[in-house]
Amino acid sequence: MMKIFSAPILPGFLLLIMYLNTPTENKEYLVNKVTGEMEIDGKGSSALWSAAHELTDFTIPWFEDQHPQATSFRALWSDEDFFFLYQAEDDDIVAPGEDGDKRGVLPSDRVELFFKANGGMDPYYCLELDPRSRVLDYIARLYRNTDFDWSWPEGHLEIKTSIHDSGYVVEGRISMQSLKEMGILQDGVMLTGLFRGDYYHTSPEETEVRWITWVRGDKDKPDFHIESVYGKLILQN
Repeated sequence: MMKIFSAPILPGFLLLIMYLNTPTENKEYLVNKVTGEMEIDGKGSSALWSAAHELTDFTIPWFEDQHPQATSFRALWSDEDFFFLYQAEDDDIVAPGEDGDKRGVLPSDRVELFFKANGGMDPYYCLELDPRSRVLDYIARLYRNTDFDWSWPEGHLEIKTSIHDSGYVVEGRISMQSLKEMGILQDGVMLTGLFRGDYYHTSPEETEVRWITWVRGDKDKPDFHIESVYGKLILQN
């Protein structure tokens, strides 16, 4: 009598089902070009921002019981610079630590931009920006091999922020020169992750965080240091 051993087949079958049911996203954001003088004031006051598409597609896809506070992102570009604007609703802003403390961003509310270089993550570049204009900029390689001593080239990054009654604003300028020389901008496209860490108090002394993302990625928990959490920022003429 022939014996059929089916047990080894089942794990592979389950893996196939899991793979087929893993969410995959190919998101794009069109970055319009501006020709006027763009002033960065940390409030998004420039009338030129009306020319930018508003992106509000930010979610907490890993936890059905968590609902994000609203986040919006806009971007524009000129021959000299790439501009971006985050507006974050926040009823409990957390930003402890000293002014100018780069690592003070880590336990703080923040918005983030991660950029692949040369189409991959060897290296990739990270900007984590809190409501107090503190900048955690670093270079990294898969997986989570980070160098916090690295800084964006001097004079090629400008960040301004403001806090208001319902949240905070982060506005930035990055030189096109640096984006090109670092391999981030290629053929008018930047592979970019857009994220937010929304901290909130669970007691006067303790906080937790909700991780918010534009692109879900293929893991079942928050992780922004993987290949699949990037979308495309496409520069339009």
